[in-house]
Amino acid sequence: MKINSAEFVMSAPTFSACPLEQLPEFAFIGRSNVGKSTLINQITGKTNLARVSETPGFTNTINFFSINRTLMLVDLPGYGFAKASHNDRAQFARLIEDYLINRSALQCVFVLVDVSIRPQAIDLDFVDWIGKTGRPFALVFTKSDKAKPEKSLQHMELFMKSIPSWFAEPPPVFLTSAKNQRGIKELRSHVFECAADFNDPAHGGIS
Repeated sequence: MKINSAEFVMSAPTFSACPLEQLPEFAFIGRSNVGKSTLINQITGKTNLARVSETPGFTNTINFFSINRTLMLVDLPGYGFAKASHNDRAQFARLIEDYLINRSALQCVFVLVDVSIRPQAIDLDFVDWIGKTGRPFALVFTKSDKAKPEKSLQHMELFMKSIPSWFAEPPPVFLTSAKNQRGIKELRSHVFECAADFNDPAHGGIS
């Protein structure tokens, strides 16, 4: 589907400040500086839609973006930012958990993993946790251009070998690069397919 409009809606510093649940939502989360905002910009084709910073931990609110006024992309705070204070890390963790567990409009969580480095325990722990919540999720391996192709594939395979015992079926997987657009079209199509399923009368909408 073609993206005709992509608009920033609001930033929510708390779960209670999130907008009304009127559209299906697709959330993006990962370690700080994994490229969440950049990926959202690539998916929408709007280079300045989500604010991108070189400073890890820059996103500290839940940011909502309306796409074609039919669905929401949601940029969540990153996890694992070591330089943040203990209180800030705890606050971010509560904000993320409240949203991921309690948001009825949430249709899929895209977990971003930096494929240019070996699998990290913090990413594996998060995937284990999100799987236990029962939320549909997909794995998005980012920065495939930052390492040699064989190394990126090796890291992705190592990650996938670590998780099969946790799930009856493996989650959808996307290998992406914001630099050369690898996997962006496929990821965009997956979002619109999930939104179409949500809008099917048989689905019943948001409960």
